[in-house]
Amino acid sequence: MHEHADQPVRPAATVIIAKDAKPQVEIFMLRRTHQAAFAGGMFVFPGGRVDEDDHAAYYEEHRQGPSPAQLPQQEALGEDWCGYWIAGIRETFEEAGILLAYNSDGDILSYEDHNRATFEGYRHALHAGEINLAEICAREKLNLAVDLIHFYNRWITPTGRPRRFDTRFFITEAPTRQVGFHDGNETVDSVWISPGEALRLNAAGDFGMMAVTVKQLSDLAQHQTVQDLITMARNNREFPTYRPVLPPGA
Repeated sequence: MHEHADQPVRPAATVIIAKDAKPQVEIFMLRRTHQAAFAGGMFVFPGGRVDEDDHAAYYEEHRQGPSPAQLPQQEALGEDWCGYWIAGIRETFEEAGILLAYNSDGDILSYEDHNRATFEGYRHALHAGEINLAEICAREKLNLAVDLIHFYNRWITPTGRPRRFDTRFFITEAPTRQVGFHDGNETVDSVWISPGEALRLNAAGDFGMMAVTVKQLSDLAQHQTVQDLITMARNNREFPTYRPVLPPGA
């Protein structure tokens, strides 16, 4: 019997953020601190646990989408679909500093000289629990860009791990006028890297990743452009659930 067989399974959301580059798309990845209880020292996509607030009804006022084309994604996520989308956006902002939202003009939020410090302040306040994402949206007249973030697949951490998560993975395109950056606390490094390069470095022992991350990047490596990747995600009708099992004695 595994030492941690009785660990609860926590709902979580993760967002794979892609941008165009040569010769292949690049993905934003963060390196978790070695002190982290889960995936310490590993390179991961932005994401984390779904909080109770992520399910709050007031997010109805502060989101755009899902679009009609995303109905299959919505149905696959189940009755708690909104909470997963909100959690993915919130965690991406907390961990990567990227806020996937529309401004009051209907354009994707951009960071400029006049607002960059404001949103960095919001990022830290959100992480500290001093404000929630809905309050930020209300103050800045933002709508969260659910319609641009596509549910992809689901992974459930194996029995026996000290922390277990039931994680929904999403795919989106990086906002052109936002620059991701690690928080210096839970994450200590960040990088834009192609799936092929990340896999090559991982195989050489120089870029630690969990098996789930390796699998995701291996599949994403088939797509050379963001348009190709997003088209695949938008039109996807199959949302597999992966339930890996630890080998005996692991």
